[in-house]
Amino acid sequence: MRALAYLRGTTYALGTLLVLALLAVGTVGIIAEIKGTWHWAIHLESTVSYLGVFVAGVLALLLPAATLLVIARRVVDE
Repeated sequence: MRALAYLRGTTYALGTLLVLALLAVGTVGIIAEIKGTWHWAIHLESTVSYLGVFVAGVLALLLPAATLLVIARRVVDE
């Protein structure tokens, strides 16, 4: 049961990181659209590039963790 709690916490933490990364990209995108300058377009491009790598890493950890959590909860509940 303790391992399940750690797995749940890890899954929630990774999900939170994913949401915050997407929020950061959205925020920079909105600012770039409002400002409309090439300077902010460069910021948006670099933000998407760096956070794309970050999101890929988070998803590589999140998907197996979420799968294990679903399987473990079904096994423990039965």
